[in-house]
Amino acid sequence: MMKKVNLKVWGWISINALFGIVLAMGLHYYGLRATNAAYTVNFLNVIPVVTFIIAIILRVERLKIATCPGKMKVIGAAICVGGTMVISMYKGKLLHLWPTHLLKPQLQSVGAASSVPDHHNMLIGTLFLAGSCLSYAFWFIIQVRVSKEFPSKYFSTMLACVSGTVQAVVIGVMLDRRPMAWALNWNLQLLTVVYSVIKWPVAI
Repeated sequence: MMKKVNLKVWGWISINALFGIVLAMGLHYYGLRATNAAYTVNFLNVIPVVTFIIAIILRVERLKIATCPGKMKVIGAAICVGGTMVISMYKGKLLHLWPTHLLKPQLQSVGAASSVPDHHNMLIGTLFLAGSCLSYAFWFIIQVRVSKEFPSKYFSTMLACVSGTVQAVVIGVMLDRRPMAWALNWNLQLLTVVYSVIKWPVAI
């Protein structure tokens, strides 16, 4: 199978990993850190709409508004945007599915308090989340090209994970070289990493 992975195929797989793993997930978590969960989820809900619009602009998909499928696509996009607006405006009671102490950093010293995200930089956070939304959209579109160049989905997913890991490590070292930044503890951070590892291959 590796004999079929030429430079062109590896290039598309690497681009797929860049948008789907490094940029989409990385920018999303940075945006979440700068804003809050309720605000962040709105951008996840508009990913299908953004993907739909970009696919039409790039002519990957044709919008035939006169046909029934075309009308259903427009209606689905409108429902998606409407649902996002409802979620953003709705305010209800908090629902905790796990012990609340997992959501709070266990800080014992005053010096460690500076590492707590302030969730107040909405402008930067919005830019990160918008970038993540666009990255997810391009990731879905690029997968179409990857499947044409290399039809083996499971093997291409494995190669994308390898490429994305290498890219993420390189960028991570460039952003933060402190050993403590790479340490994982038994808290929500570890659960987030495990969930992300499981979610990405399943999403493909």
